[in-house]
Formats: sequence, structure tokens, C-alpha cells
Amino acid sequence: MRKIAVLTSGGDAPGMNPAVRAVVRRALSRGLEICGIKRGFAGMFDPTPFEDLETGSVADIIHRGGTVLLTARAPEMMEPENQDKAASRLKEDGIDGLVVIGGEGSFRGAQTLEQRGIKTICIPGTIDNDVKGTEQTIGFDTAVNTILHAINRLRDTATSHERVFIVEVMGRNDGYLALAAGLAGGAESILIPEIEYNLDDVCDRVLKGIKRQKAHSIIVVAEGAGDVFEINKEICEKIKVDVRVTVLGHIQRGGTPSAVDRLLGSRMGAMAVDLLYENKQGLFTAVRGSEVVPASLEGCFKTEKEFPEELYHLARDLST
Repeated sequence: MRKIAVLTSGGDAPGMNPAVRAVVRRALSRGLEICGIKRGFAGMFDPTPFEDLETGSVADIIHRGGTVLLTARAPEMMEPENQDKAASRLKEDGIDGLVVIGGEGSFRGAQTLEQRGIKTICIPGTIDNDVKGTEQTIGFDTAVNTILHAINRLRDTATSHERVFIVEVMGRNDGYLALAAGLAGGAESILIPEIEYNLDDVCDRVLKGIKRQKAHSIIVVAEGAGDVFEINKEICEKIKVDVRVTVLGHIQRGGTPSAVDRLLGSRMGAMAVDLLYENKQGLFTAVRGSEVVPASLEGCFKTEKEFPEELYHLARDLST
């Protein structure tokens, strides 16, 4: 192992920059050459040379959100012909190993290169926390706190005007963000794709709050659980309350990474380089308990991520 590359792919997540920083500096400490590929897998089809990275290249980025390597979707990586081209490009540039930071889609792209002779280690970086085989992904903690700050502010105005606020958060297929933020934020109801909900129950919980003279209610909805404006309309038809909708959108992706995500990105980035240095491949860095451990990339696609349903029921019990 003489030269490795690093890229960030898919949606950006706070903590990617600390991971990139760790990859670069650990590689240099191991005597390896390191280069950065801009705009994820799409950068492999760009004739622009890959950027050689030095210690100073990643100075002053540990506190920055987003990714200095930029990121993009690369639908062309779905085609075997383009997968061959990408692998050939890496080999032509003398790259012996690749670190891919991203979500499950990025992992699948990495796996196609692995099958074509490129040693690959992946790092889970996505605010959705939906990568199987790891308890936490880079960016999740910061995104939850971003949502929590928004809920805290909305609660102030909701109380002042005695309103119900519906807060839509990201999560098209998974409700981890909504569940964590809703539980931490004391939401009266949390609507997520994994668990069927009944709007009559949601309305009953709002009315119970009003009956005990609660001035506001917060309902957190993962975007994959339904159209928040339709949910708003139905609630207003069922009970006569003042309901407002707030869609947080991409604000959840940005911002200074939390200490948790900086530490996680640093640990995972360093481990990814160590694994390549040891000529290991086909692995990703995973959180198991308090440890960061290597896990099988192939196994990531064959297992189901267990949804913490007990937290959902805890949130219901605590908000009654």
C-alpha cells in the first residue's frame, strides 16, 4: 500500500470534514501518499487530476460542516461499463486503496470497485443513521441537535400563541431522526414510516394536553410518514385547534459538527486508513457499543437494521 484516495459521496453530513482530516493525516503518518477525489464517484469521470493532499490541505476544517471534497450523486456508477472506467482511472493514477465516506448507496458504489480490484474501506456518513450494521453514523448526532434547537424555538412561539406545531424532518424511509429528536424534544406525537399511526390518536393526545391546560403541542413527522400539509388538514378537520407546519428541510444537513460527530469522524477516518495499511478490504467502520470496529461490507447489505421500537413507546409514555 503506497497511495490511497478519499472521497465523500451522497448527501453531505456534519462530521465528514473531521473524517477527511483524519484520513489524510493518518495516511501521511503511515508514510502513504494521499489524494482527494472531488464530487464523489462523479469525480472519477472528470478529467481533472485528483488533488494531492498534505497536512495543510485539511487544516482548519474539523469544525466545518459539509465536505471540503464536495459531493454529488453519480447515477453513471450504476452502469457496469462506467464502473470499469472508474476502476481503471484509479489504477492508472497508481491508487492502491480507496476510502469512501457516505451512506449505503455510496457503499454499493465502493463494492463495485472492490470487485474490480480496488481495495476499499467505507465510513458511514449520513444524517439518516440508516446504514445497517452500525449503531450510529457520522452526522446523525449533529442533525438531531439541529432539529432539537428548532423544536425548542418553535415551542416558545407555540406556547405564546397556544398552538400546535407540526415539524417535518428528513427521513424518507427511516424514522431515526424523527424518533431521536421527538423523544429528546418532548414531542406529543412522533410519526414515522416504520410504525403505522392513527390521526385520531394524535388528536386525542392534543386534546388531553389542552384539557390539562397545556399551552402547546409539538408533532414531529418524518417526511416518509406522510404529507405534513395533508396531516395538518386532517387534524384541523377533526379538532378545532390552531395548527402550523414547519418544514426544516436541508437546514438539518448543515452546521458545525457536534463533538460526538467530530470524535466519530476522527476515529473512523483513522481506522479506515489503518485497515488499508494492513492490506484489508471489503470492510466498513461501525459503531458497536462504545467501540469503533471493522465490519463486513457484504454483511451490511444482507442484514436489516433493527429499529429501536422501545424508544418509540418510551416517547409515547413520557409525553402523555
